[in-house]
Amino acid sequence: MYAIIVTGGKQYKVSEGDEIRVEKLEVEPGKDVTFDNVIAVNDGSSLKVAGDVSSAKVDATVVEQGRAKKVIVYKYKRKTGYHKKNGHRQPFTLVKINKITM
Repeated sequence: MYAIIVTGGKQYKVSEGDEIRVEKLEVEPGKDVTFDNVIAVNDGSSLKVAGDVSSAKVDATVVEQGRAKKVIVYKYKRKTGYHKKNGHRQPFTLVKINKITM
């Protein structure tokens, strides 16, 4: 059984027991979170989408809060001596999927 959820403007295909990195959620590690925005659920025999899964929920537990590896942004213009170097670390939340209910 799997579900497709939407959080942080992205879609994730999740099954029970999966650990996924999502955009940062303001929840402490160890707390439970529920994803109500479920767009599809496959129960093994059929795929139910949109209107059929309006009551579906995905329950998860926050494992940790963190920041991804640094991405270097380097801007350069030739012949002018212009260059600028910036770094960025995107924050994330690691969640473990506990239960998918329909």
